This record gives sequence, structure tokens and C-alpha cells, in this order.
Amino acid sequence: MLPFQKILFPVDYSEPCIALVPYVRDIAEHFSARLNLVHAYTLGSFATSEIDLAEPGLLDECRVIEYGRLRDFAAEKFAGLTVDSITEDSEPGTLIDQVVAQKSIDLVMMPTHGRGPLRRLLLGSVTAKVLHDVQATVFTGVGSTFAGHRPNLPYRSIVCAVGDGPETEGVVQAAADFAAAYKAKLALIHVVELPPASWEVDVTPYRKDLMEAAERRLTELVQKLKIDAPVHVVDFVMPDAIHDEAVNRNADLIIVGRGHAHGAFSRIWSRLYSVVRAAPCPVMSF
Repeated sequence: MLPFQKILFPVDYSEPCIALVPYVRDIAEHFSARLNLVHAYTLGSFATSEIDLAEPGLLDECRVIEYGRLRDFAAEKFAGLTVDSITEDSEPGTLIDQVVAQKSIDLVMMPTHGRGPLRRLLLGSVTAKVLHDVQATVFTGVGSTFAGHRPNLPYRSIVCAVGDGPETEGVVQAAADFAAAYKAKLALIHVVELPPASWEVDVTPYRKDLMEAAERRLTELVQKLKIDAPVHVVDFVMPDAIHDEAVNRNADLIIVGRGHAHGAFSRIWSRLYSVVRAAPCPVMSF
């Protein structure tokens, strides 16, 4: 939780990655956090018909090249900051998970390239793996959220999307603390997704009661935590509702929970990647 002390920024030199740099620098400076850059490469990418990877010393030379490249990137993009650089021949998601554990990272910042659900299902997504596996807070968004756009910094408007589980209080408190750190306005949204009516079950008569109960619980929580934030409860599709709320409030950041308290197949986790893909701004998940 806050304040962030150790940030991990996975670097792949892509346009979305480079576009994320101002956000990484901003949070590192704002919280005086230690910044760690990590780059996972594949030695096979060096192979050509003229290069034999079995040649003595060649693998070490490849490592030196990749490390030097990352150090140059750090010197150019994060001048004035103390930066640790890590490079390794590894699968990116595995390396990120290892570094998070070894260095006690509390915030991972990375874009998702948004290649679509089918690609993610078949080939895997580094961002989806990180969102699912690591215990650290994750700051992310589809590449188009960052590339080609001016950074919306400092944060002035934040929307916190909350569920109704045991982690809700912690997520709301984290969102309030982050908003306070930036003197930003905070608003809460809770989405009630009712199943479609059928001849077997029709929950329409209970819609009003469900929404009022949800609003009452959130209002009581806000009062308990002494947080000044409006509460909005809607009946809609979760990713679309959060997107619309962020647009209506001109949000610079969306904060959500990841369902750690519910386990791997919780409702919030099952929708998180869709929320990230639909979001018009970065998403920070606790």
C-alpha cells in the first residue's frame, strides 16, 4: 500500500513503454520511491545464420549488450533518479514475478499492448500474468492510452471502482490516500450487474432494493473512513459503466481492486482485464 517505496518498470522499448515513462517518473518522484527497470530478452533473438550461440563468450557478450542498452535507456529517460537496472534471458512474466518477490516491489508499472482476448488466451499476456500473479499494486492501461497522448499529470480526478467483498474497505482507503497525495478529487462507483430476465428467473422487481442496499453500504463505508467522495451505484455492464464514469468525471486514473481476498476466480478478477481494456485512462489495481 501507500506510500510506494519500490517501483518496477518492465522495459521492452516499445512505443507504449516509452509513453509510460512520464507516469513512472512522476510517481517515483512524488513518493521518493526507488525505481527498478527490468528487461527480459531472449538470446535466440541474437541468432543468425552467421552467429553460433554456442561460441565461447558469446552469451556473456549478449548479456553485456542488453544491460548496456537498458542502462542507456535509464540514463536518458530517468536522469537525476537513482535507478537499478536488471536484464536477464527469461520469459518476461516470470522475470517480473521473480523481481517483485526478491526486491519486495510494491508497484509495477507497465502497459498492455491490447492485442485482444484471443491472442491472450492462446499465447498469454505478460500484463494479464502480472495482474493475476503478483501481489504488488499494478499500474497499467492499453498502449493507446499512453502512446500519442499527453500525460494527464498531475492527477486531478480519480474514479475508484469497488465491489462488495472483504477487500473493498482497503481499496477505498488506498484510493483515498492516493487522491489525497495528489490533492485530486475522488469518486466511487459500484456496478450492480443483474442477470437478464428470463421465464425462469426475473430479478427486475429486486433491482431497486439491490441498488439501494449497495449505495447504503458504500455511503456507510465512506462515512466510516471519513472520506469526502460521492458514491454512484449503477446497473450496467461493468467495463462499460466504469468507462462511462471515468469519461463523465474526466478521470485521469481509475483505481480498482484485484479480488485477492476472493481467490483466483473472483468476480472482480474475471472482469479486470476487460476493465483495463475499456478504460479511457490508466488503471491502478490494488
